Amino acid sequence: MQKIIMVKKKKTTKKKVVKSSAKKVYFFGAGKAEGKSTQKNLLGGKGANLADMTKIKIPVPPGFTITTDECLEYNRKGKKITPALEKEVLQNIKKTEKVMGNTFGDPKNPLLFSVRSGARASMPGMMDTILNLGLNDVTVQGLAKKSGDERFAYDSYRRFIQMYANVVMGADMEKFEHLLEKLKKLRKVKEDTALTAKDWKKLVVQYKDKVLEETGRKFPSDPYKQLWGAIGAVFNSWMNKRAIEYRRINGIPAEWGTAVNVQAMVFGNMGNDCATGVAFTRDPSTGAKVFYGEFLVNAQGEDVVAGIRTPQPINIAGKKPGDKKRTSMEELFKGPYKELVKIYKKLEQHYTDMQDIEFTVEKGRLWMLQTRNGKRTAHAAVKIAVDMVREKMITQEEAILRIEPEQLDQLLHPMIDPKAKRNIIAHGLPASPGGATGQVVFTSDEAVDEVKNGKKVILVRVETSPEDIQGMHIAEGILTSRGGMTSHAAVVARGMGKCCIAGCGAITIDESKGTFSVGSHTIKRGDWITLDGTKGQVLLGKMPTVQAELSGDFGKLMKWVDKNRHLKVRTNADTPNDAKTARGFGAEGIGLCRTEHMFFAEDRILAVREMILASDQKGREKALAKIMPMQKGDFKGIFKEMKGFPVTIRLLDPPLHEFLPHADADIQAVSDSLGVPFKQIKDKCEALKEFNPMLGHRGCRLGVSFPEIYDMQVQAIMEAACDLNKKEKIKVEPEIMIPLVGHVNELKLMRENAQNICQQVLKKKAIKIKYTIGTMIELPRAALTADEISEYADFFSYGTNDLTQTTFGLSRDDSSKFLPSYVEQDILPIDPFVSIDQSGVGELMKIGSQKGRKTKPMLKLGICGEHGGDPQSVEFCHNIDLNYVSCSPYRVPIAKLSAARAKLQNKSRRVK
Repeated sequence: MQKIIMVKKKKTTKKKVVKSSAKKVYFFGAGKAEGKSTQKNLLGGKGANLADMTKIKIPVPPGFTITTDECLEYNRKGKKITPALEKEVLQNIKKTEKVMGNTFGDPKNPLLFSVRSGARASMPGMMDTILNLGLNDVTVQGLAKKSGDERFAYDSYRRFIQMYANVVMGADMEKFEHLLEKLKKLRKVKEDTALTAKDWKKLVVQYKDKVLEETGRKFPSDPYKQLWGAIGAVFNSWMNKRAIEYRRINGIPAEWGTAVNVQAMVFGNMGNDCATGVAFTRDPSTGAKVFYGEFLVNAQGEDVVAGIRTPQPINIAGKKPGDKKRTSMEELFKGPYKELVKIYKKLEQHYTDMQDIEFTVEKGRLWMLQTRNGKRTAHAAVKIAVDMVREKMITQEEAILRIEPEQLDQLLHPMIDPKAKRNIIAHGLPASPGGATGQVVFTSDEAVDEVKNGKKVILVRVETSPEDIQGMHIAEGILTSRGGMTSHAAVVARGMGKCCIAGCGAITIDESKGTFSVGSHTIKRGDWITLDGTKGQVLLGKMPTVQAELSGDFGKLMKWVDKNRHLKVRTNADTPNDAKTARGFGAEGIGLCRTEHMFFAEDRILAVREMILASDQKGREKALAKIMPMQKGDFKGIFKEMKGFPVTIRLLDPPLHEFLPHADADIQAVSDSLGVPFKQIKDKCEALKEFNPMLGHRGCRLGVSFPEIYDMQVQAIMEAACDLNKKEKIKVEPEIMIPLVGHVNELKLMRENAQNICQQVLKKKAIKIKYTIGTMIELPRAALTADEISEYADFFSYGTNDLTQTTFGLSRDDSSKFLPSYVEQDILPIDPFVSIDQSGVGELMKIGSQKGRKTKPMLKLGICGEHGGDPQSVEFCHNIDLNYVSCSPYRVPIAKLSAARAKLQNKSRRVK
């Protein structure tokens, strides 16, 4: 026993040694970098790109990156920075000091740092940043003397206190903003830049007093204590509420962690020969090949993205017609602008993608702070990808992999009806296109509460902050009074595909009163407004919307997609109109036509109820004879729209009680219509009532008990197919699907009955038509005995909605009460009704597929649950060699793109 314990200890010690010997910090500067662009998982996207830019001789302030592994280690060690990490950080500070020629903490020639996060996936604004780190009452004097500008030094100091107090010490940012606004009001100025060095000195004292008041602690003066606090805060911000919410929305794993980038400060707020800005190498909203961005004179980077001041256009082309007040960077900073143009072109060629860049001009010298693949709208993503193929920068395959499937959902979003009369009350910047209508709310929490109550909302803010992420996600659209096209609201909204209007300066928001005003209009909380994010128009009231038109670039992309996939994509459609919509999006058949939806129509529900209430088979057949021509007409319309593509029709699935009324008044109305006594209907309703209808008398069990129902449906299917084929020369390929089979004998009986009806119709019509009979695999037993069931099936269609319900023992209708908390607590990685549970439900699908094809190698396999439009589920279906997925009409392009990406990302897998 003793020996075993010793071996375990030895292994543990060895593992720790390996961990501690791994490099924790990577330096970059003076044209050299220890990191590589391929190390994004370790260095984060920002750190890897800073190393990359340094190596290709782009002017980047020197610094170092602490790896993502250290973020995870920090949390494992009880939120403590290890001595080993501390040692490497100190070594890299020395390297940075050598390049910059000044010293961290030096009273006469201080080196200051920015401390920023950097995950492997871009998470704009979700984690924390601290600028001007290293300032205290002594070093600020050294900075003032060195720069020759006392005002700049104390402006930087007050910024640092506010940012550090909020991010590291937990003080309320608004308390500091209130002090600043109070001072500006006292001095009778509107802009921060109008305040003097004396004003900033006064504010610094007030800020430090406020820190003590708010936190009970003095503001730290030791630069090294400041640094360790900042590094820890950035690590902590990986697990803050907004970062967790952003990761949940975008499917980013918590176990990735964030890197920390510590970089020498360069200053855009040192005077009027300094500036800071954000730019995109192409328009992120439209995809147009134009250099696009904004900048501010005498400012720091946070001023641009936070929307504190209205920025100026980066170039003359970006100025609005007649806009004489705002001067572009191209006009004000000619030398740095020319250099910036050369750099952006170099970066786009280097990364072969549209870049989002941040820069600072310090005393006329240009510094690049960051580059990353830019967030863009779906329209822009498609245009940029197609244009870059034309420009021979990337291949068609690379273009497909550039576009996230869920992005396409934006292209299918409605727009404001161009024919509708518009009551325009304000204009802002068209930050993210599309149309959105909703009731006004002023906070993220309000948005969450109202959406829970079934309302559609527009989130109206002075400017959004990362804390608003949840409200932004669920709102129909976002309207801000401040900020530009590169503000937090604009960037995040574009990434989400949300309609957004930013910088709408005409509106005045009073959150305390729950109103915003513009001109003679006062809009209250709960009032309806409409946003046209394409034109930047704020409209009064509800506006009608129309479906967006798909561009030529979209069509070209989808042709490439079709060339690069083998998984077919069908649609779930119950009406000719649904089928027509799906065909417009390229659906290759119908994977699920739910016949019960046809039964609820007003002109046939009485006949259905008559059939259910009949006391014998003869009575049921009489009622079914009334329904049959209606069903036949439905099938004809759907077959016509699908023009020869396969159509899978599921025979009646829900329990019969769903078609009967429940309230006494409704029962009486049916009694009067059918001439059936009230008591007889009431008694029938009671007799059909089940404790758990989901697991009761439904699906093929109805066909066993009442074969005449399925006989009528099969007859309607086959007669519709024969008539179209014979009279209208339209090829039809019906697939008859028996639902809820759990035992081979159920399918054996149902298939025999269906075949008899099919042969009778074909004989009567004197025609030959190819038809198939299969089943829906939606019960675990069916998957486990698929080898037996496949003897009597031409195809399997996985009903993943019910298969998930029966595997988990969950009701989809009720699980929404608790499943979100399961995901929040990481009990489940994702809602299994949103994306296939691959290790449970997916394993049953694998077993069913393998067993089914063992008996019948050419067995056709597909899925028809809502998972058919989920990109992760589509990839899973590709990987287990299904023939097709089926989804709602509007998700067909998403499924197609997902299928192509799955094939390109898994080229080594067998392709049929």
